[in-house]
Amino acid sequence: QVQLVESGVGLVQLGGSLGLSCAASGSMFSAYFMGWYRQAPVKQPDFVERNSIAGISTYADAVKGRFTIARDNAKNTVYLQMNSLESEDTAVYYCHAYNNLMAADYWGQGTQVTVSS
Repeated sequence: QVQLVESGVGLVQLGGSLGLSCAASGSMFSAYFMGWYRQAPVKQPDFVERNSIAGISTYADAVKGRFTIARDNAKNTVYLQMNSLESEDTAVYYCHAYNNLMAADYWGQGTQVTVSS
């Protein structure tokens, strides 16, 4: 079982920046696709970004050009740098680790990001 622990709970002003991190337990971190999802109140969870095992990043259109995902396999950590934050970015952000071939699918507990105007 892999545990994912997010950090970076934040209240940030409109147009500001905030960084989140997600630390994973275990020794298989480099074998997982790592991603971020978010869920705003009364909405379904939305994909935000994903970083593949090969380091290729995929972004949702809503965050392209503003958010950046990065991973450090030596630290078992994935990061999400969020710039030019908008009120629509207010949500609980979840870290996700998976590898379908390994039947691995893990979620963090979520961390609240609030963008205030």
